[in-house]
This record gives sequence, structure tokens and C-alpha cells, in this order.
Amino acid sequence: MTRAGLTAQRLTQAGAELADEVGFDQVTVSALARRFDVRVASLYSHVRNSQDLRTRIALLALEELADRAAEALAGRSGKDALTALADVYRDYAHEHPGRYAAAQLRLDPQTAAASAGVRHAQMTRALLRGYDLPEPDQTHAVRLLGSVFHGYVSLEMGGGFSHSAPDTQETWSRTLDALDALLRNWPPR
Repeated sequence: MTRAGLTAQRLTQAGAELADEVGFDQVTVSALARRFDVRVASLYSHVRNSQDLRTRIALLALEELADRAAEALAGRSGKDALTALADVYRDYAHEHPGRYAAAQLRLDPQTAAASAGVRHAQMTRALLRGYDLPEPDQTHAVRLLGSVFHGYVSLEMGGGFSHSAPDTQETWSRTLDALDALLRNWPPR
């Protein structure tokens, strides 16, 4: 019998919390059932399987990130907007490491097109309009920013910068200065 109060939304939220505690790769329907002290079968009326649960967590994380980014970008342009967007990703990754990992989950094309991932791309392109980049350079710049933000955060969280000076915040600031300079002086084709 399904415990009263369990819904797909509640399970997704609990799964996201579990991901932050133990890592996104460890989130399964079985682990969630243990958390609620119910049988695994009782969760299948709310989520199809562990992949469905993981997809729901990814969509939640993308939505949370998009909401934070939209708030941070409001009224900003140029380097201020670049820094605000970059800090949203970095701060979210530190506050919610499991959810941040979930946001990197590869989604099928239909799910991706309906997700908040589209908002992320739109906000990044809006930021880039302040740098006056034409297409296809905007697409290249979107990919560059995503690579730098995710790469830096992944290395930092994995301890890759913990054994040397200077402080990672100083390097982060210098990295954003370099990105701003690159975007202002984008190389011609």
C-alpha cells in the first residue's frame, strides 16, 4: 500500500535532496524507498523507474538554476551579467552538488526541448548580445562559456585546485576577466 502523501513531486524533491547528500549517481528508486520506509513497489505508481526519477531530478535542477540565473541577470549586461551568470552556476554547484550533477544529465531531445535548458540557452544568448557577437559565433561562445563554467566547477569541486595557491576565488575572478576580454575581442573568422 502506498504511504499517504507520496507524489511524484515529493519524490523528486526528496530524490534531489538525496542526490545532494550521497551523490546523483547513488539515487535510485530503492534508495528513495528506504528514505520513506516504504516498499519499492509503492513508488512505481509515482515514478516509472530510477531513470525516470533521475530525469525528474535533472529537470528540477535545470528549473532551479534557470530561476536563479534569471533573477541574477535582471538589469545587468556585459561583464556584470557574465559574472552574475557564472556565479549562479558555481554557487549552485557548491550548495547542491547532486542537483548540479543532475543538471548535466543527457536528456532525450523531446524532454530537453521542453526543459528549462532552453531558458539557460536563451539567457546566455541574451548576455552575449551585450558583446555584439553575430551567429554562428554566438553558438561558439555559448559552448565556450558552458565549458569553462562547468569545467572550472568540476575541477574545483573534485579538489583539483586545493593543493596550490592562489585561492580559487582569485582564479575564478581572473577567469571571468579573461572571458570578458575574449568576448569583447572575439577573433574574426
